[in-house]
Amino acid sequence: MPSTLLWGAAGGIGQALTQTLAASGHAVVAVSRHPAEMKALTPHVIAADVTQPAQVSGAARMAAEMGAPFDLYIYAAGDIASLKTAEMPLADWNRILSANLTGAFFTAQASLPHLKADARLVFIGAVHERLRLPGLSAYAAAKAGLEAFAEVLRKETRLPVLVVRPGAVDTPFWKKVPFAMPKNALSPASLAEQILAAVSEAKTGTLDIG
Repeated sequence: MPSTLLWGAAGGIGQALTQTLAASGHAVVAVSRHPAEMKALTPHVIAADVTQPAQVSGAARMAAEMGAPFDLYIYAAGDIASLKTAEMPLADWNRILSANLTGAFFTAQASLPHLKADARLVFIGAVHERLRLPGLSAYAAAKAGLEAFAEVLRKETRLPVLVVRPGAVDTPFWKKVPFAMPKNALSPASLAEQILAAVSEAKTGTLDIG
């Protein structure tokens, strides 16, 4: 049975990924700040905040006891806010970068020792070129940085790394920004199915979906 270590599992995309992976036969270890929301989806749930290195390290050790070595690592955590640069508190800038970028570093670093030699790594990114809009400086910068980080990680580890860049997805993120959700927004379940298909097809680099 293939095993997956999923960080940021309780978000809209994370929950859909957990369901889709479990249905396809994966044993999923789900790490989230909200573990109670995951109990019905997988028996392997760990509470941790991806922006806190001590919690990430502890979660990785616990995950290893549940399912290592892992075939698949997924980083689905993230956060967003609409705040113009001149008005943005440092705490909000740090929060957005921590959730979307620094957490990816923490979790990847902690997870690498517990992955199989041919494991695949997947990061949920964004089509950041389209998100360079007023109020989204932190989010767009973080997602652009995530792609750079993932590319370097691939070169360092020689593992297959994929950054999935979904278009609009119907998740609670839209409640945090003053934009109308597009009518053609993907459902989290549809996105999860396409991500799993991309993993099965051994895709690497970046992949735009939707």
